[in-house]
Amino acid sequence: MPRVRLQKGSMTNKKYSVQKPLRSNTVGTIKHGSVIGLWASPVIARKLGAKTGPPVMRHTSLGKLGGLINTAVGGTKRSPGNGDIQWCFSQVKGTLDDDVTEADIISCVEFNHDGELLATGDKSGRSHEPEFDYLKSLEIEEKINKIRWLRRKNPAHFLLSTNDKTIKLWKVSEKDKKIEGYNTRSENGVLIDPATVSALRVPCIKPMELMVEASPRRIFANAHTYHINSISVNSDQETYLSADDLRINLWNLEITDQSFNIVDIKPTNMEELTEVITAAEFHPVECNLFVYSSSKGTIRLCDMRAAALCDRHAKLFEEPEDPANRSFFSEIISSISDVKFSNSGRYMISRDYLSVKVWDLHMETKPIETYPVHEYFRSKLCSLYENDCIFDKFECCWNGNDTAIITGSYNNFFRMFDRTTKREVTLEASKDIAKPKTILKPRKVCTGSKRKKDEISVDCLDFNKKILHTAWHPTENIIAVAATNNLFLFQDKF
Repeated sequence: MPRVRLQKGSMTNKKYSVQKPLRSNTVGTIKHGSVIGLWASPVIARKLGAKTGPPVMRHTSLGKLGGLINTAVGGTKRSPGNGDIQWCFSQVKGTLDDDVTEADIISCVEFNHDGELLATGDKSGRSHEPEFDYLKSLEIEEKINKIRWLRRKNPAHFLLSTNDKTIKLWKVSEKDKKIEGYNTRSENGVLIDPATVSALRVPCIKPMELMVEASPRRIFANAHTYHINSISVNSDQETYLSADDLRINLWNLEITDQSFNIVDIKPTNMEELTEVITAAEFHPVECNLFVYSSSKGTIRLCDMRAAALCDRHAKLFEEPEDPANRSFFSEIISSISDVKFSNSGRYMISRDYLSVKVWDLHMETKPIETYPVHEYFRSKLCSLYENDCIFDKFECCWNGNDTAIITGSYNNFFRMFDRTTKREVTLEASKDIAKPKTILKPRKVCTGSKRKKDEISVDCLDFNKKILHTAWHPTENIIAVAATNNLFLFQDKF
């Protein structure tokens, strides 16, 4: 029976996989150690009368991005979904060369709440600095593990980012005006002796080239012994949680030197360790509820009103294992790599290695829907174990009205499931389709000896090309897909 193996202070199963974002043509770049890139959501060039050519992500005024997106997709709000949508290439960020450095691998993707901005994190080194844990003699990587936006309350934007140990709160704002005509300061900022001023001037405001400023407002550190795998902002917008392999902490956004431990599954004797925390998230509406998933394939719903320490869950979501599928790898592939509440708060989705499951919060015994992602790999689990791919952590996400789900796979494939029509499709994010207006064609994987013309053999899939991170625009049919070092953006047909 596979056991939980520990590595460099992290309690995760075997390997801790990470990635990173991109460097130019951003709306702004935050320096955190790893890069956090800020992009305008896609689409826009054609509707705005731009010249034809390769699509790029543009520096754009933050305040105008929402209008640009709406204009780009036709100016009307459509109900997001999968259905009969023809997905079309919109933009790509990052070099399309085959030579990829580890520092350029994207590690997280996140739209903000109104969809105006898209943040990506990577492993390069501009928003989290490398640190060193002197007690454990371990280097703390600067890569960005998670990004979470706060809801907008003023013209500035705020977001949280975290590496393995340190969480930072960022303020992102734009500046397109400057003040000129100071009396006691020259134009280059040098102070002037007031005694030399012979006449008073009235300072005036003049336009300037748009400049996006990002500054760290809070740094939350020294609260986690193990690697942080999740952060989630509460619906009250005043607190957030951070989770590592064995503990979950509750923070106030205004207090950096104190957090409250609300979940602790560390056994007294570490030899008795049988599971670790893999993901955690607050309920989108009820500020007292949160869930966390484990490497045993369980999801626990906790209510902070019941006790200060939520070691006793309110509900336990777990599907009994099919004895017919029992194998040496059962425990590994049942480990949940991601869990997300629906926007309504009624449902949640979980992603394990081979499938995505939809759970009703009112029913704990089994998922109400199960979608196989790449079931054809079940016969190849031994090979996937040998090359460590079986430990990859795929994420999943909802569309804006909870009717469709997207998640990633190998060979730069990503899967979309329509909950209404029960249709599913496999699409590919590759440089071959990185042309304006290119419509994505469904891909099919052949498992037998006879392969049709448009099919690809399961033995030909590239396990080095994997899509771990995806995001869906909150109101439009626009998706962001992180394919190694490239950020692809697709939308419904123009």
